Amino acid sequence: MASPLTSADSRPVDPIVVGIHSGPRRSETIFDRSFRGLCYGSALLTLVLMAGIVYQIGYRALPAVERCGWGFITSTRWDPAAEEFGVLPEIWGTFYSSIIALGLAGFFGISIAVLLSQDFLPPRVEGFFKHVIELLAAIPSVVYGLWGIFVVIPWLRPIAGWLHEYLGWIPLFGTSLSGPGLLPASLVLAIMILPTVSAISRDALKAVPIRLKEAAFGLGATRWETILGVTLPTASRGLFGALVLGFGRALGETMALAMLVGNSNQLSISLFSPANTLAALLANQFPEAGEREEPVLLYAALVLMAMTIAVNLIGAIILQQTSARFGGVLDEQR
Repeated sequence: MASPLTSADSRPVDPIVVGIHSGPRRSETIFDRSFRGLCYGSALLTLVLMAGIVYQIGYRALPAVERCGWGFITSTRWDPAAEEFGVLPEIWGTFYSSIIALGLAGFFGISIAVLLSQDFLPPRVEGFFKHVIELLAAIPSVVYGLWGIFVVIPWLRPIAGWLHEYLGWIPLFGTSLSGPGLLPASLVLAIMILPTVSAISRDALKAVPIRLKEAAFGLGATRWETILGVTLPTASRGLFGALVLGFGRALGETMALAMLVGNSNQLSISLFSPANTLAALLANQFPEAGEREEPVLLYAALVLMAMTIAVNLIGAIILQQTSARFGGVLDEQR
């Protein structure tokens, strides 16, 4: 009979190999199944919680949905005394401010991602700037709002006055900046979504296979030709996903926008005119809402939730496709 450490033909057997082929112990199997069940349960609980939130808001908003219908989305008048409610200016202000902020944050965020991912800086300096950018996400929204009131608006007012005086015939500069307005809110919002855009863009650029860049260098391309012609196009899906997620973050921002956007129920294309957003409308109106206004505000919350969920789902799908696209190539390199 062969000993535990010898095979049938008396050759020695490595104890490590015996341990590998003996399979997991019963305690390890129980722990693995328990942990897997906990993960599935947490995921299911998240879905149930999300469905519960949507159901509660939708149920409480149902009287307003039945009373206002689609006119709630297309109307521009908000008059609680006459019981006329419309959120088209708020929808316009939400999208307009978010698009301006996304344009600014996209340009600077992708530029920062290129700087921090293409070996322009020493590793320690690169890590320092990476953490500084990420810390912007830790600043409370109300602090951004106060900074916008006391710093951004006074800084922009002379520039806005000059643009309105000499270029007022252009619709973008058709009004002057007397106080809170769309442009100050958009600038602060751009800074708030900058960490999201730069972090995801950096990961997308890092995921570009090194062989592609080496091939470009081998063909005689310079560093910037490689970045602009190879790295950025290859990571384009990931960059687009970062922009979509940043856009979703901008749509739901509340406190800073409520302090800076002006809370004016009007449709205007001017960058300096006051406006309003759905999130700011909810923050300002809900504390004083009566029984007739509460379902209407919950209807507005339902519209905002639908917009935000749709944008974030699109971004998540794009990021998943990007990971699947580069995952196999990166595994081959390892």
